[in-house]
Amino acid sequence: MSAPSAEERRTCWGARDAFWRCLDDNQEDRDRCAQLQKQFESSCPAQWVKYFHKRRDFLKYKEKLLTDGYEPVGQSAES
Repeated sequence: MSAPSAEERRTCWGARDAFWRCLDDNQEDRDRCAQLQKQFESSCPAQWVKYFHKRRDFLKYKEKLLTDGYEPVGQSAES
């Protein structure tokens, strides 16, 4: 795989950002963002798409931890 050009990277990142914004605006409803998802996946190398999906999941998990807090597994709030 050759490295994408600067223009190809900008196109990929723009498509990713539009898709993520749609997911945020539609409570993660992928059906409502299907067209943007197709554009994102066709604009970026497959390895990048996989990475960006994992990255979004991590960022959402991190955001949840910051807003909802952390409770260790096996311990209840009464401990």
